[in-house]
Amino acid sequence: MIPIASVTTQQKALIEAGKLLPVMEHFYTLQGEGAYAGVASYFIRLGGCDVGCHWCDVKDSWDAETHPLTDIASLAKEAAETCKTIIITGGEPLMWNLDFLTAELHRHGARVHIETSGAYPLSGDLDWITLSPKKTKLPVDEIYAKASELKMIIYNQHDFRFAQEQAEKVSDECLLYLQVEWSKRDQLSEQIVAFVKQNPKWRISVQTHKYLDIP
Repeated sequence: MIPIASVTTQQKALIEAGKLLPVMEHFYTLQGEGAYAGVASYFIRLGGCDVGCHWCDVKDSWDAETHPLTDIASLAKEAAETCKTIIITGGEPLMWNLDFLTAELHRHGARVHIETSGAYPLSGDLDWITLSPKKTKLPVDEIYAKASELKMIIYNQHDFRFAQEQAEKVSDECLLYLQVEWSKRDQLSEQIVAFVKQNPKWRISVQTHKYLDIP
């Protein structure tokens, strides 16, 4: 493992170019959420996040220093040879330059999705953008118009209002999803169902991977 703080000048240049990035994990599974739920997908989870959601279920991803700097050309080849639907996630993947990673994935014939809070400017050539805004660090303005789906996590009552505020900023083509925070599913699932019935432009996203006990 190469600590980012102690990289060489050459390694720093590779990081800035997106050719060497901290990768927490990468694995082949099924997408569990949103419009592509149930689709075989290869996940690339990048380390590093400063958005700070208190209910985050991958807090181990936050500190980029704890994850190995990985050769992105080799990883992209491995991922695309395994599956043609690739999901870049985190952490917050847009903290890094994704131009090289997405170009390599496309070169190998893959379709590239991203899951992001939108807190940083877009980079890379992305085929599907799942935008999941967080109150702690709101999305940059440019991403709203480009979002393919808006996924709002419902943890408390105010989150319904926050979801409606965020939905006003995306395009008419963007799919709208409400997803209960896992620890609150018993308390809030019925309220989410009632909300969608009253506001049918919304859909419910269920974390099917947690019910199926897969990554």
